Formats: sequence, C-alpha cells, structure tokens
Amino acid sequence: MAVKTIWSINHTCGHQADRDLSDRAADRRAGFAEWLARQECSDCWRASKEGAEQDKAAWLKAKRAEEQAESESWSQQYRMPPLEGTERAIAWGVRCRHQVLAAAYTALVLEGETTETEWEGIEETARTVTRAGWWIDQRSSEPDDLTELLQAATAADQPTENPYF
Repeated sequence: MAVKTIWSINHTCGHQADRDLSDRAADRRAGFAEWLARQECSDCWRASKEGAEQDKAAWLKAKRAEEQAESESWSQQYRMPPLEGTERAIAWGVRCRHQVLAAAYTALVLEGETTETEWEGIEETARTVTRAGWWIDQRSSEPDDLTELLQAATAADQPTENPYF
C-alpha cells in the first residue's frame, strides 16, 4: 500500500485545506503535515504579511515626517538657506544636510579639536552649498571629511585659470 499524498490539514487559523505532498519523500510527509497544521493557512499568512507591510509603511511615513519637521526647524534655527532641486530632492536634501552637519559638529567640535569659531567658518561655507543633490550625495560621508568636501564643492563654483586663454 502506498503512503498517501493528499493530506487534510487543519491550520491554527481554523481553516482546513487539502495539500498534495507528493513532492516530498514518503517518509517526510507526516512530519511536514504536522508542521503545516501548526501554521496559518496561506491566505491568512498573506493577509497578515500585507497588514505588517502597511504598518511598516505607515511607521516609515510618520518617521520621515518627524525627521523632516526636525530638520526644517534646525535649518531655521541655524539660518540655513533653502535648497534647490525637485520637491522630493529638497525634502531629502534638508534631512541629509541636517544629519551630515549634526554628525560633523559632534565629531569635530564635541568629540574632536575643532573650536566653535572654526566650526562657524565650516557652517558658513555649508550655507553656500544650496544644491539638494549635493547634500544627498554626501549623506554617507565621514564627518572628518566635511571640510574637504565643502572646499571641493565651493571650488567648483570658482572660475579656474585656463592657461590656453
């Protein structure tokens, strides 16, 4: 007599389903059927996953709104100029600028040897970089690199001497 291939599974969610377990070795079907019985059915599992994804999306949206409000408040407090770019890039750039400058202040002034006066010079240079994309591009930079990055960004705005003219 052959080991059965169709098993009736009573899931923990209360649903019942007949499952074809012929793709499993005969000696593993009973154990797998027991495991399935300790799980929700596929439909209930998918529904719970969709709810979790919606919860995650709502949490992320709320977190981004909180970060945005904090970054905009910080920008006003430290007299940072508006950024240029698309609406989406501007919002992201404002958050990135806040995070980059806050991390740099902590590393350079609070934990490092940069004086408040030197930091004010760095901050003044940062005010001249108003392209949102630049701040987005620097979001993963090291705080110690900020001075050099700002120098490169502002040097790009300066005309260079061309030896051919």
